[in-house]
Amino acid sequence: MTSLPIGIQANGIRHRASDPPPDILDQFKMVRDCGLFDYVEKTPGPDEVDSYLRAADHTGIPLRCGGWYYTLGRDEGLLRDHLDLAGRCGMALHNIQVLATDAAGRPVDDARLVEAYVQAMDRAADIGVEIAFEVHVNMWSEDFRRVAPVARAVEARGRPFRLTLDHSHVIFKIDHPEEQEVGGIREDVEAGKLVLDPDLPGAVTTQWIEANWVAHAHARPVIPNNPRNWAFLDADGRPGRGIQYPFAAPPDGAFDGPWQGDRLTPWKRVIRQLLDWHAQRPDSPLGQITTEYIPGPDYGAGTRYSLFEQSQACAAWLREEWRLRAADGTDG
Repeated sequence: MTSLPIGIQANGIRHRASDPPPDILDQFKMVRDCGLFDYVEKTPGPDEVDSYLRAADHTGIPLRCGGWYYTLGRDEGLLRDHLDLAGRCGMALHNIQVLATDAAGRPVDDARLVEAYVQAMDRAADIGVEIAFEVHVNMWSEDFRRVAPVARAVEARGRPFRLTLDHSHVIFKIDHPEEQEVGGIREDVEAGKLVLDPDLPGAVTTQWIEANWVAHAHARPVIPNNPRNWAFLDADGRPGRGIQYPFAAPPDGAFDGPWQGDRLTPWKRVIRQLLDWHAQRPDSPLGQITTEYIPGPDYGAGTRYSLFEQSQACAAWLREEWRLRAADGTDG
């Protein structure tokens, strides 16, 4: 049975979103002492690398993955630097988000994405690091219809396509016409050409899993038509988009509105599909899953529940779901 490390995104190693992050060593001690995580996901700043490596060495909790977002036409050098840093830190994977428009404000077309992917993969291979392109809002992949054509074009260039599956960005758009408009997918969703619900045949997340593209995953629970993050308002009074929902019932007074844990079922369904695939396929590229309760405006900014406690609850569930599959002895 293939192993499956479970980690935590460093920005979520805090309790309230308004809390400053603990000192780096204290973060790693929190992760170690709770006993639920195998690694931390973080791309340190240049002045932080030594501190992160010392903390990892002191606690035995490695920096297994990192990630960043990039604007083509501006950040190619930054991506090369981050790949080099990943190699220095002994990371397994660098997660890549690519903005939907380039440095000149032009939409990034598929051909350019394929070339960026191939160049990054080739450099990463020389360093001994894997890469993955992430499904994410505000990036090219927010139009979920583009993922498969880009993946197949990469494969036609003789490289495997590797995807970071953050299906919260898909699930929160279910029954949410306003958010479907953002990615330009509403018409296809309503016509049944693009299926977001993982319980229905042909769901886009199922297609990605069964294409054997998912090498990394971010676990941040959401519900269909996830509520806006009214705990954060921007300068124009607009709330965060709302791509985060508590996994476990928050304490009284720590969450606005009723918490409805049963509505997490579609999100859990995708995780279970991914774990089933990984358990049954020896060639599954999935290397790890990172919990990602984070304090950004579209996520947990202003919220009063503990980000770290929610990540722990999610990690405990992930471990149990994987334990059940490992106990079955399913190895394909």
